[in-house]
Amino acid sequence: MNMAMSQFGLSRVRPGRAGKVPVSIWDLLVWAFQVEKVSIDFDEMGSAAGERPGVSMEYILMKRGDLGCSIDGGGRSDPHPDADLVASAVSCLPEGCGGRRMAVWMAEHARAGQMPDWGMGVVPACEPIAWRQCKHGRYAEREFWHGLDRWPQHLAGKDGGYCCRVIFTGLASEVAARRRAWLEWRLALFELRRTFQIRCDLTGFSVTDEMPPLAPWRERS
Repeated sequence: MNMAMSQFGLSRVRPGRAGKVPVSIWDLLVWAFQVEKVSIDFDEMGSAAGERPGVSMEYILMKRGDLGCSIDGGGRSDPHPDADLVASAVSCLPEGCGGRRMAVWMAEHARAGQMPDWGMGVVPACEPIAWRQCKHGRYAEREFWHGLDRWPQHLAGKDGGYCCRVIFTGLASEVAARRRAWLEWRLALFELRRTFQIRCDLTGFSVTDEMPPLAPWRERS
């Protein structure tokens, strides 16, 4: 269980009353999206001023600090200001860190409280394309082979000449894609950590250096 869920629970907490709480950047994201239930707004400044200038993540955070409140609201109590800052930072991720695609992906995982799957459960396997069920049990579906190098019908026999089409899963390409996605996600986390550590404008938290492992598949092996 990660720190955000164990320390803050699922209740609406208001940190910062007894000093800043040290927290990792991943736990901070889980708290903002899962506990405070913030959402990302890709046109945040445009929502307030009618247009969105070409701005950076730091500019958005500065404007949020100047306003001292959330720009968008709803039919519920406003999230903690720190959670709004987290959502703003995620929505402004640079293209070099995945941009809007990464922002949406990162918010979804933080809301679920689960880190991306780097391929831990991927196991190479070969399975039939289809299965059939009968009174004797389940068995792989087969068909008569009409392709190249098939046996002549008069030599195949009653049960000869059939094949079972299969599909391969857990290929090396799938594992490599998941690991690349993990590294991109971790790079985006590093960018967010650096932003909040440099600016230090969170009122209730101080972001620590703690990060998910760079290559968890190496540690497992």
